[in-house]
Amino acid sequence: MSNLERDQQSYDTVLAQRVMQAAPDIDPEAEAELYRRLAPRVRLYGLRHLRSEAAAADLMQQVMLMMIERLRAGLLREPERLASFVFGICRLVVLDLRRGHTRRQRLLDTYGDALQPLQAEPPDHAGYTRLAHCLEILSERERTVLILTFYDTMPAAELARDLDLSLANVRVIRHRALERLRTCVTGEA
Repeated sequence: MSNLERDQQSYDTVLAQRVMQAAPDIDPEAEAELYRRLAPRVRLYGLRHLRSEAAAADLMQQVMLMMIERLRAGLLREPERLASFVFGICRLVVLDLRRGHTRRQRLLDTYGDALQPLQAEPPDHAGYTRLAHCLEILSERERTVLILTFYDTMPAAELARDLDLSLANVRVIRHRALERLRTCVTGEA
């Protein structure tokens, strides 16, 4: 082992000890520096063993999170062996991913023929056109309340505050707009 490698290992040990000693508080600088130093190596391990950029990125996040959690809990007995500890976690996570993939593949091979493929219904363009027309005939305030309620999923209280209306008024507007929309779409007059 070269002097540079020994110095890097010593610095990793110091950072790991800082994280463990800070517990139950957090030492964000030490954690960030450990992440910065080890995450690229974990990512490369993931690329080598998983052969996917996305899987390697997921592995990196999962392993680094597990490392920080274990350091905070004081579960690392030998801080000077931090790199070995991290790559041991990598190996176990990769093995677990492979086992899961193998199980899924076995289940698909066994039961895949029995699965019914989903048949997507073709969109009802006439229905969309009718709905768009019905939305257009609503007043601007009614349309705004419906869009913010159902498209932006804004709670009624927040909607009332943003539109400078009372909560009861928002509910009445929404109720009446839905009734008008239903009547228009179904063709009842």
